[in-house]
Amino acid sequence: MDKSDFAAARIEVRDPSPASSDEKGVFHGSEPELLTWTEEEERRIRRKLDWRIVPLVTLLYLLCFLDRDADINNPANVGNARIQGMAKDLHLVGYRFNWALTVFYFTYTAVEIPSNAVLKYVGPKLWIPFLVLSFGIVSMCTAFVQSFNGLCVARAALGLAEGGVMPGIAFFLSSFYRRGELLFRVGIFVSAASMAGAFGGLFATGLARIPRWGTDATPIHTWRNIFFFEGLITMAVAIAAPFLMQTKPEECTFLTPREQLIAAERLAREHRAKAHEVVKWKHVKMAVFNVNNIVCAFGFFFVNVTVQSFSLFLPSILADLGWTATRAQLYSVPPYIVACLISISIAFVSDRTKMRGIYLATFPLLCVIGFTILRVSNNENLKYMAVFFSAAGAFPGGPGFLSWGLNNAAGPAVRAVSGGYIVAIGSFGAIVATWTYLLSDAPRYPIGHTINLVAQVIVACLATFGMFYIMRENRLRAAGKRDHRIEGMSEEDQDELGYLHPEFRYIQ
Repeated sequence: MDKSDFAAARIEVRDPSPASSDEKGVFHGSEPELLTWTEEEERRIRRKLDWRIVPLVTLLYLLCFLDRDADINNPANVGNARIQGMAKDLHLVGYRFNWALTVFYFTYTAVEIPSNAVLKYVGPKLWIPFLVLSFGIVSMCTAFVQSFNGLCVARAALGLAEGGVMPGIAFFLSSFYRRGELLFRVGIFVSAASMAGAFGGLFATGLARIPRWGTDATPIHTWRNIFFFEGLITMAVAIAAPFLMQTKPEECTFLTPREQLIAAERLAREHRAKAHEVVKWKHVKMAVFNVNNIVCAFGFFFVNVTVQSFSLFLPSILADLGWTATRAQLYSVPPYIVACLISISIAFVSDRTKMRGIYLATFPLLCVIGFTILRVSNNENLKYMAVFFSAAGAFPGGPGFLSWGLNNAAGPAVRAVSGGYIVAIGSFGAIVATWTYLLSDAPRYPIGHTINLVAQVIVACLATFGMFYIMRENRLRAAGKRDHRIEGMSEEDQDELGYLHPEFRYIQ
């Protein structure tokens, strides 16, 4: 245990004997003892969690991006469908396309914190698959939309279904992994955003080429195929998900009884809080007024401005270089593959070094370079190169800020609210993103590129401020300047302090 951990908690474990041992092998004597384990045991548990939990939530999030038309990082549907005939069929003239993108985020943002509160009560095993099933249904139904108004209604419904997915999965992972392990796993599942960008372009190209089918009244073709079949696949996976998901570490069916105890205890020692506490108003206030959460929420906001605008409009930007729709979609794939690999690599290094802010402060500089080139250059090849810089600099920011906030929000109830709060504020960046690239600015899009350049400068400044704030706060706690917070308090009341406890150390 390092200094960022709380004092060890005790659980009752007894020594095996013929008289007292049971079939699960968790009783070892009559007196409570401190549960101990080796590093190899913990590594083995972590590997089991990695193989059974992370791939499933990554798949669910990948489907979320493919379906969501335009959500947190997805170019796959609305962006690709736009150049596959949606704009013409639904008469998306003027700013109608931008409004169709925007309406999604009003409902999406509104449900994020309430959704995590419901998840805490219902449990992720049922709630997350329910959300995935819901947005699969909505996505499939979008294939039958016949007007701009119908598209807006479908997107508002999609926002209600998808709003809780990202914060819900992030909180779900934080219930299984320690703080120093979390970013790498969040980085993997959020990388589904960039994978959706890569596979979405390829998938959309293939689906759009399926011959016209359906009835004369409701023919399905080109862009409608994209929504119909991606929604259908999502529904099938969502129905199977509850049988594969776990609820909490101590109930993981793929762990032995001893491994279940260790998996739960290693988290209890780090967070020093009741694992199953119910979200109350005080937890909401603690999450909202956490300085680190404020930094992460607005960092996520400005990251999302770039990631969302990049994702939503990349196919159109490439098409405006004079490329065909198919070529624009296919050439949108490589930047997302690069972004995916870099996001996972940075998450891995960040967990190993147990540092967050330094990476969040430096990688936006790649975006600054990329959008500067896009802003001033007329060369087609240079602009395409700049797209790689922009993707590589922007995509690591989302999982980075979300994990940084969850790492420094002690207590499961506070973490649940924090995940929803950070993503909710960040989602407003997506609303800005839908208005950054306007048809009136094509094909150079000077306003959109400038907005994204400035946004990434602000991201770097916020991350730098967050680092210095945490360094100062940790020094004050080490010097005993926060010890007055626990004077005269019972141990139970001290546990309620969460990240405000003098012994708690922020991850920098």
